[in-house]
Amino acid sequence: MLAKRIVPCLDVRDGRVVKGKNFVGIRDVEDPKTMAKFYNDESADELVFYDITASADGRKLFADVLTSVAEEIFIPLTVGGGINTLDDFDRVLKCGADKVSVNSGAIKNPSLIADAAKKYGDQCVVLSMDVKRVGGKYVVFAKGGREDTGIDAIDWAKRGVDSGAGEIVLNSIDTDGVKGGFDLNMLSAICDVVSVPVVASGGAGKKEDFLTLFSTLPKVDAGLAAGIFHDRSLRIRDLKKYLKQNGVEIRL
Repeated sequence: MLAKRIVPCLDVRDGRVVKGKNFVGIRDVEDPKTMAKFYNDESADELVFYDITASADGRKLFADVLTSVAEEIFIPLTVGGGINTLDDFDRVLKCGADKVSVNSGAIKNPSLIADAAKKYGDQCVVLSMDVKRVGGKYVVFAKGGREDTGIDAIDWAKRGVDSGAGEIVLNSIDTDGVKGGFDLNMLSAICDVVSVPVVASGGAGKKEDFLTLFSTLPKVDAGLAAGIFHDRSLRIRDLKKYLKQNGVEIRL
């Protein structure tokens, strides 16, 4: 059995790490470089870096901030935000990213996933999905959760994997920042239709939420969180020990 992964996420806006609730109410948290070093030292399995306004602002990702983050860590780094072309893939990989996360760019140009997978390999391409319940359906949102695309999330996940995405990060807008637990129903629906690793994002509020996630949905490969790690209310080392003690395969 593969070890489950614990993944902190840096949502970066204007060069600073921020955090919100349901994708709104954004507040300043910390300098990205400082936080990256902290998570590297905390034994995080990976780190995710999202430039959360790049797509909405119609600009390129902040390469200088990304480079400074990459220099601080020795764990895999996934980067997203404003990824619209193969040149964008190339740029962030040269800045130190190991995997590149696409969201709005792939919605605008679905062939981007296939083209990137062909050039860089499936393992490099991560399909990030911001999903919300609309009229009883799971619907994909673009531009940092601002734009309802009308795309069915289940169909989009299947299309993305068929095109070459090697991993899916499922961000539940409904549970984001609420700290009431991961969106198990939404995650289950996605896990049932794909065969690649799925990363759960949105809703973690306590260590028990991660145990429930991995125990209930063994197909989920990783738990991603931001707020509870940023404010130190849950330390990653302590979380990993707790999960290990409760039978979850995890790297300490």
